Amino acid sequence: MKLEEKQLELSQAVEEIAEKIAVKFKDNKKLYETFKNCFVSTAKTTTKFLDNGEAFVFTGDIAAMWLRDSSAQVVHYLPFIKDYEIIGDLVRGLIKRQMRCILIDPYANAFNEEANGNCWDVDITESTPWDWERKYEVDSLCYPIWLLHEYWSILKDKSIFTEEVKQVCGLIMKQWKKEQNHDKNSEYSFIRLNCPESDTLTREGRGEPTGYTGMTWSGFRPSDDACKYGYLIPSNMFAAVVLGYIEEFAADIFMDSVMKEQAAGLKNDIQMGIRNYGIVQDKDFGDIYAYETDGFGNYNLMDDANVPSLLSLPWLKYTDVSDEIYQNTRQFILSKKNPYYFEGTSAKGIGSPHTPDQYIWHIALTMQGLTADTKAEKESILEVLLNTDGGKQVMHEGFYCNNPEKFTREWFAWANSLFALFVMEINN
Repeated sequence: MKLEEKQLELSQAVEEIAEKIAVKFKDNKKLYETFKNCFVSTAKTTTKFLDNGEAFVFTGDIAAMWLRDSSAQVVHYLPFIKDYEIIGDLVRGLIKRQMRCILIDPYANAFNEEANGNCWDVDITESTPWDWERKYEVDSLCYPIWLLHEYWSILKDKSIFTEEVKQVCGLIMKQWKKEQNHDKNSEYSFIRLNCPESDTLTREGRGEPTGYTGMTWSGFRPSDDACKYGYLIPSNMFAAVVLGYIEEFAADIFMDSVMKEQAAGLKNDIQMGIRNYGIVQDKDFGDIYAYETDGFGNYNLMDDANVPSLLSLPWLKYTDVSDEIYQNTRQFILSKKNPYYFEGTSAKGIGSPHTPDQYIWHIALTMQGLTADTKAEKESILEVLLNTDGGKQVMHEGFYCNNPEKFTREWFAWANSLFALFVMEINN
């Protein structure tokens, strides 16, 4: 099949599925139109099938593929990979591409379609021509394994587990092990000149000092902002989940007892680090998870809209929504004690230092809905999402809490995909 024909078949498939779902709430015109726009967004506007069987899924208004975003951009299509071969082709092609990207540079967060040297900025770091940006973010290595596990859980298709996949699993563990002691063992550094502080690492590109905790170091957050302290708790929690998946692959697919033991040991190290260094006593909320720590007793108490976040922990399958520390943390981050929680005339929710002050993110609102334990909260969040689209009938990155017509990123597929997933969940 020609690439143009595959693209057309994919577009037709997602339009068909979107209509089948949306007809259930056709009497709500705003929801009907917004859901359909968001559901088809990734497939119709940010996906390219390539000659080698790969799929390149770029983020939207930036023509580069983030390992994180691309994984999350297809999450709402996963329930349909059994019934629509073309959607399976998309997910398989994306996984294949992601594995190749990680083998090219496991420290990069975003990649070009070709090795053309395009980049966000000319940074002082060991980039390759494939790298759009080389900010090291632990979650960039989590998401492709998470997507692989989601795919495998649905289709039980062993053919996806190529030699490259096994290499990537080993490479990720090797890197996370090395970055347990960043100052001593790692060569990675990142310097960007003439930029905001959040776009570069301190100490000549090495980041603030860290002590050994068992957790693995991250230079940057899933917002692409620099970490204040190098042990990013939600990303380490996601890493622990993903190491459980690698353990499963090693036992059931690769039949590799050494890999299984390595995954289990590293997961245990990280879990111990979280328990020993990641929980802080707050006078108002009790025991809560910190957002970041350094192993020297310093903590950053906050949450950011980008996922993995502390808010998203049940969705990432790290903990149950009823867990006491999670519930304490949830109350903390959805209060004004979180410096990035904003309340305005149009909405209240979590934003990010990545966007202007008082800007709430649709991703955070959607994640609040996905992790809510009552139908009333879910329906309330859905209403806020529909009322804060700035009249565009799609989701955005951040919007001003007193005027949703002021927003960032008109074309942001990750937010659209999560919204579609949330609507699907509410409507079974």
